Amino acid sequence: MEIKIRMIEDCGQKQRIARETLEALKDWFEVPETREGYIHDSGKWVFFAAEENGRAVGFLCLKETGSSTVELAVMGVQKAYHRHGIGRALFQAAKAYAIGAGYAFMQVKTVQMGYYEDYDRTNRFYQSLGFRELEVIPSLWGEENPCQIYVLSLSEKSGERRVESGDERGAERKSLQEVILSRRSYRGKYEPDKVPREDLTAIMEAGLAAPSGCNKQTTSLIAVDDEGLLERLKAEIDPPVAQTAPAMICVLTRRINAYRDRCFATQDYAAAIENMLLAITAMGYQSCWYEGHITDTDRIGDRLAKILGVPEEYELVCILPVGIGEDVPAAPKKRPFEERARFNGYAPSVQGEA
Repeated sequence: MEIKIRMIEDCGQKQRIARETLEALKDWFEVPETREGYIHDSGKWVFFAAEENGRAVGFLCLKETGSSTVELAVMGVQKAYHRHGIGRALFQAAKAYAIGAGYAFMQVKTVQMGYYEDYDRTNRFYQSLGFRELEVIPSLWGEENPCQIYVLSLSEKSGERRVESGDERGAERKSLQEVILSRRSYRGKYEPDKVPREDLTAIMEAGLAAPSGCNKQTTSLIAVDDEGLLERLKAEIDPPVAQTAPAMICVLTRRINAYRDRCFATQDYAAAIENMLLAITAMGYQSCWYEGHITDTDRIGDRLAKILGVPEEYELVCILPVGIGEDVPAAPKKRPFEERARFNGYAPSVQGEA
């Protein structure tokens, strides 16, 4: 499936695509007046279409709600194309446009979590994109459909306007720090939405950009997104983990001696894994570092490697599931910073010391 995202300028074409899509999604857009309103207004909004072989299979509209804010006004994808990353691709195109146009925030409205299963999935989707809860307005759509408003800072990921001094490098560091501090090990269930190949590629690129001892580059990676192959791999993992993940990255290592006949393969793949976990977090996905579970005495990793046709000189040492989590993992309890970090020696710093 090859999907292309294209901005549409013609008013009539916008409305035609919106009508074809929304009338096929009446489970979500069941009120005729509301549906017709979206179709009519789509002609004047910024409009992105997802196309397969020139046929529109989904769309997204943006409307300006203030000088610094744009709203994701409506989005729809044909049912047959759900779980293929099209909504995420539309959002990324819209986000890039909004950043380029100078907007600082994007907002979106949906029904509050906890009322309808379909809308719970929508909430989790927006959360995975980086949206955060702003407020709930119970009366906007009626008490049975309380309106949840989410907001996303467009400056946060771009590194713009984050530091008053204008130090862009400082802004980028702060953004990276936030990604690092928000990373969690996720062991829950995943949504079935497919992870786009371009996202898996970007994650692996981040992994292979990690430092490597003497540049021996002992780490290799295999991304698995084929459903049949995933099922074969998961069937070998006992006790089972990541059984609902729609994609998985397998980490391979091979022993190559480097400086003074020392091998740094373990350090190499550990650095690659951390890079990938941070990339996964930055993209709004969840994952977990599974290593000991598959390299124990039962040698699960060897069985996975055989299924994947891995050459004998490599060892499969880790799997990283990738997908949108059904839940938001809680932050683990950490010992205080002062107990584990010090300046200029191991002795605790004197309080107030410069």
